[in-house]
Amino acid sequence: MTRPFRLAFAFFAVVVLAASLGCSSKPKASHAPSASSPEPSSWRDPLGETPEPTDITVSPDTIGPDGATVGVEELNRRGYLKDVFFDLDRAEVRSDQREALEQNAGWLRKHAEVRIVIEGHCDERGTAQYNMALGERRAQTVTDYLVALGIQPSRVQVMSYGKERPFTRGHDDQAWAQNRRGHFVVSAAR
Repeated sequence: MTRPFRLAFAFFAVVVLAASLGCSSKPKASHAPSASSPEPSSWRDPLGETPEPTDITVSPDTIGPDGATVGVEELNRRGYLKDVFFDLDRAEVRSDQREALEQNAGWLRKHAEVRIVIEGHCDERGTAQYNMALGERRAQTVTDYLVALGIQPSRVQVMSYGKERPFTRGHDDQAWAQNRRGHFVVSAAR
């Protein structure tokens, strides 16, 4: 890894950390995995914090069925976008995860004002450096799949958390399967 890349990555990590430190304590939504990957019970931020609502909103006729303006946090809480799960040491989209990606792409096409972050996550096995790179590849694979389904690349940001933000803290195959994921987060809506 070159020095400029490391500095850029460190700067981005500091910005993300600073943004997350000023957060409230509402939990993020769980996202339903496929039948082969059990659904995590809830999102657990390693710092015990979750993002505060932003003032970015979506027009009521676009998202809110009740006519109310819906904020970014509410969009994430409602779980419109489902996570995709990966096999051990793999970054390829599994065949059983394609339907979730197609549904996500359909929702994103319908709501063109929404921008997202795809977070790449790994289980606890492997070094931190290896898992950061694997998480990056997973998030990029999901992005490439969405772009192939017609989503503009400018609407998608890629972020890797490696093994640092697990869904579950278990140390077995079931927990690891839940932690190997591409997690969708709505980041902005015009």
